Amino acid sequence: MGQARVIVVGNEKGGAGKSTLAIHLMTALLHEQARVAVIDLDLRQQSLARFLQSRRTWCASNGAGLPMPLEIELGEAGQRPANVDDKATLAAFERVMGEARGQGGFILIDTPGGDNALSRAAHGLADIIVTPMNDSFVDFDLLGQVDPLTLNVVRPSLYAETVWNSRKAKAVAGGGSIDWIVMPNRLAPVRARNRQRLEERVQALARRVGFRIGAGLRERVIYRELHPFGLTAADLSSGVRPVPISLSHIAARQELRMLVVDLGLAMQPPAAEPVRAAS
Repeated sequence: MGQARVIVVGNEKGGAGKSTLAIHLMTALLHEQARVAVIDLDLRQQSLARFLQSRRTWCASNGAGLPMPLEIELGEAGQRPANVDDKATLAAFERVMGEARGQGGFILIDTPGGDNALSRAAHGLADIIVTPMNDSFVDFDLLGQVDPLTLNVVRPSLYAETVWNSRKAKAVAGGGSIDWIVMPNRLAPVRARNRQRLEERVQALARRVGFRIGAGLRERVIYRELHPFGLTAADLSSGVRPVPISLSHIAARQELRMLVVDLGLAMQPPAAEPVRAAS
């Protein structure tokens, strides 16, 4: 079956869209007929875990047979570790990762906003790190510091150093390399001057510290309106449409498909009934 590929969605800044990206990446991979296991390391907020509970509830109520991931918990069923930095929690994480890696497919890990030992351990085991970043210099500040007069990149910042240390430790341990992708998030339809300035700095930092720049996701209502149902645009079909389907939903579905391709995770696409917009 082979070793599972570990995808870590990480960014030490809260509100960057980590859980939203993890949820959409998870459902896109599931509809690629991939085997997906998920671990929610944001033990306080548990956005990914709550989304999956809503998904199970909606599917049961509507008789929908949507694909589900294998949900991995660090503690006993329904019990979360109280301390993310203690040795017992780290040992539990290493144990479940060792068990899951031998089952093939993908292990998708959603990390919290902030730095802790559990998040650093996840980054060290990653094959791919995906970092969502809002279209703002506020988000860029965790990746790189800029000169306030020229806006030139002065040095890598906190989170870039975290990824660098993870890459170095994995290489020393003989675990291979980590592919790091920075994914612009909530992109506005209009390309403003601030966005151009930001893109230039992201490109400069990419050359300096070695990450790829993903195509990103547009700011779309569809990415939020399906969340309460435990659904994403990837789930929409003639039998799954909790809201009226429009062309924007179809565009979002295609955007998710391109996200999987952009990350190099695309598999043979399953045959699916096309989604048609309401007339």
